[in-house]
Amino acid sequence: MAQRLTQEPASADLHQVIASVRAEIARVIVGQQDLIDRLLVALLTNNHALIEGVPGLAKTLTVSTLAAALECTFFRIQFTPDLLPADITGTLVFSPQEGDFHVRRGPIFANVVLADEINRAPAKVQSALLEAMQERQVSIGGESLALPDPFLVLATQNPIEHEGTYPLPEAQLDRFMLKIHVDYPQRDEERTILDRALDDLAAAPSAVAGAIQIEELRDAVSKVEVNERIREYVVRLVEATREPGRYRMPDLAPLIEFGASPRAAVFLARGAQAYAFTQGRDYVTPDDVKTLAPDVLRHRLVITYEAEAQSVTQDAIVTRLLEGVGIP
Repeated sequence: MAQRLTQEPASADLHQVIASVRAEIARVIVGQQDLIDRLLVALLTNNHALIEGVPGLAKTLTVSTLAAALECTFFRIQFTPDLLPADITGTLVFSPQEGDFHVRRGPIFANVVLADEINRAPAKVQSALLEAMQERQVSIGGESLALPDPFLVLATQNPIEHEGTYPLPEAQLDRFMLKIHVDYPQRDEERTILDRALDDLAAAPSAVAGAIQIEELRDAVSKVEVNERIREYVVRLVEATREPGRYRMPDLAPLIEFGASPRAAVFLARGAQAYAFTQGRDYVTPDDVKTLAPDVLRHRLVITYEAEAQSVTQDAIVTRLLEGVGIP
């Protein structure tokens, strides 16, 4: 009993850290709660996210505000067709004074990296970034350099412009834990955005947490309870993407060419842990899994030409799976 009493205040303090981060972001960003929740999930599980939305929805501002609230270094990389891998990772530079080469580190050496319009850069550049995401280190001139911790890559892409783009292959998409869809704000939120702009009420975010708190939060998230029913539910959802007929949804089989891999099950369970923690709980519920399922699964489902011909999207398929797969 004494041990439990010493643990509860620590947990309460960490939940307060999340509340403080949310409050600080809200001073700058109006609405976008779903986006903020999912960015926190990516951060607390030490993973990366792909953000998709039309221009003007404050994607960049939200990411930079999150970094400032967490006292993290931030760098935005604008991806363009003429970008080179060395522009991201860094390169060797010759120093005439010293008569030797030294490493010039690229923008990838930041805690939070925003890869803006990642699909506008060629495959070689995309691969350099994604390799750094996976290995958490880069090689420059034969030397391996570790990336900072925390290290979070948030990539964006525009869903309405495809000319001059290089879409990410499914194998590379799979490295992102989440694919987040950002929608337009509600009417009252848009009015608040307008009022702040016209009345010049923009606020600058302040740091309310740091690397130590992030490490403590991640440790606490890893201890969030995922009971047997929830674990079985996650496995069933992912299995249903590959064998929908087994769950009495045979009509989905012709629409799905490839389902999600076991990595999706791991990401979904870990994401649910983090989401539950951000909501102030130390245990996962089925609703946590349902909330994160579209973001974890939508970019891992490869749909068939038949699905495209019928205008059936990955989100529509995930919705059907959530309706058809029962909770154990």
